[in-house]
Amino acid sequence: MDHLSNLTTEARHPSSEHLDELPTPSLVELLHFGDHEALDAVQRILPQIATAIDTVSARMAAGGRLFYSGAGTSGRLGVLDASECPPTYNTSPEMVQAVIAGGDIALRTAVEGAEDHPELGGDDLIAQGFTAKDTLVAIAASGRTPYALGALEYARSLGAFTIGLSCVANSPVATSADLALTPVTGPEIVTGSTRMKAGTATKLVLNMLSTGVMVRLGYVYGNLMVNLQPTNKKLRDRATRIVATLTGLDAPAAAALLHQAGSVRVAVLMHRLSLDRTAAAARLEAAHGSLRAALGEAGSK
Repeated sequence: MDHLSNLTTEARHPSSEHLDELPTPSLVELLHFGDHEALDAVQRILPQIATAIDTVSARMAAGGRLFYSGAGTSGRLGVLDASECPPTYNTSPEMVQAVIAGGDIALRTAVEGAEDHPELGGDDLIAQGFTAKDTLVAIAASGRTPYALGALEYARSLGAFTIGLSCVANSPVATSADLALTPVTGPEIVTGSTRMKAGTATKLVLNMLSTGVMVRLGYVYGNLMVNLQPTNKKLRDRATRIVATLTGLDAPAAAALLHQAGSVRVAVLMHRLSLDRTAAAARLEAAHGSLRAALGEAGSK
């Protein structure tokens, strides 16, 4: 037996042993059953995810950054989550970053053996200027990927806060990190295909983590992404609708105000508090970017 034989993510799912014999409607139902198992696994660790959000947001408010490290599907999911933060929340590309075994080419093509070298995990963090103020989320479905473990070891050597995101209980990634996020997804419908349930659970956890952090940092007002970066027509239209919603202006007036203000948050402050752009921007900066705080409204954090 090989070294993977004791991993729950490598076990055979008892409900799918005759997967290839099923009629397509039954096949689809079974695949969807696996999705529910992934959801249930995430539900079981909601308290730990909340702890991660509060810890990471406090560290980022103090000037730290958030890093993801992983290989294969895990690494790609980290890259995806990091790359969506700038357009959604107008964060700098440095604020949430991801490193993947094998580099950017691994996003499209498997880089054989890249994940097997733990020293490369630390080297990639060094290349990005990772410091003790930052937070590392090491992602590995099996919880034992050498690249992710190497990144964890380097981050811990600096005294940085570390989170281990894996789908196997008591894995090396979980036990080596300061905080373990372990949605135990169990056997895959297609044996060993961790892009399925484990990948779904990982994506759900990363969605919660980055979204929760941005909410805590004040980049969301109500349920509106008031710090979005309007870099295309869809996002410009969304920004205009948000300004209209929060000011009561019609669409043309909201668009004009947004153009004058340069951002959603400044536009709202200008209208609600009768401020010019300079004064509104200064008030927002004094509130550390939180629109709710700049408006003098109480919020829960």
